[in-house]
Amino acid sequence: MAVKVGVIGVGYLGQHHARIYSELEETELVAVVDIDREKAGALAAKYNCEALDDYREIFHKVDALSIVTPTTFHYSIAHDCLREGKDILIEKPVTVTIEEADDLIKESRHRDLIIQVGHLERYNPAILAASDFFNTPVFMESERLSPFLGRATDVDVTLDLMIHDIDIMLSLIARPVKTVRAVGGKVLTDKIDVAKAWLEFEGGCAALATVSRMSPEKHRTLKVFQKDSFISIDYQNSEIKRFFRTGGDISSEVIKPEKKEPLKEELKDFVRCVRERTRPKVSGVEGRDALKVVLEINEMIKNNN
Repeated sequence: MAVKVGVIGVGYLGQHHARIYSELEETELVAVVDIDREKAGALAAKYNCEALDDYREIFHKVDALSIVTPTTFHYSIAHDCLREGKDILIEKPVTVTIEEADDLIKESRHRDLIIQVGHLERYNPAILAASDFFNTPVFMESERLSPFLGRATDVDVTLDLMIHDIDIMLSLIARPVKTVRAVGGKVLTDKIDVAKAWLEFEGGCAALATVSRMSPEKHRTLKVFQKDSFISIDYQNSEIKRFFRTGGDISSEVIKPEKKEPLKEELKDFVRCVRERTRPKVSGVEGRDALKVVLEINEMIKNNN
């Protein structure tokens, strides 16, 4: 039987959630919800589902929900969904504060419900294909640069973009972060537009993350250095370059995994978790942990400016 789903918030990203749910065999898109009833109506007509402007009206109609609203509304909507017994996928960042994230995690555990957080790069084909090559990184470096598009300017670029890389780094190092250093500044908006963060993990690994929304072109890469090998991932082109020692020589290979839409893979995995009652790859806990590090980065930048 298909999982009955709804989408709360049908802005830029929410529209894609609705499109994909309407395409998946495992789901039935029941309704889309938005305070802009006209926008919801147009999307509902396109995907043959119901349009609502109050998410509370959807609870008795669905099994699971995507929450794709501005972050300030994540906590209140997610809390209501959990209290009504619904599994939820919350777009990143999971909440505004750690306390909100902790409360949602507690509520989901109490009710045996699923929270998945939309850290999309976990489903990038290059990350998935490179996973077998990672063992014990000693240094990692990410760059996530984007032109100024005028979108998401109401949030710090660290919460909009860098959080993807922090989540990936935390997934590769199963040790706590012990030191955070960061610099950055506001240039085109009244939020952080450019930042660099240095992380040191217990056990010795270090990482450098760079983010900007003022680049002339889009550039998204991750480099992982570990004993006897170096792995370079191009997120944008879904390409892996691997350099590794074989005897006394250095060998290399280029891997181009089959291209897939990361959001579609993410939503398929969410639906699988809902059906099989299994823990998501990025649960509320992983979403909280990434948020905690980024909030520390933000605090350091703001205190230095």
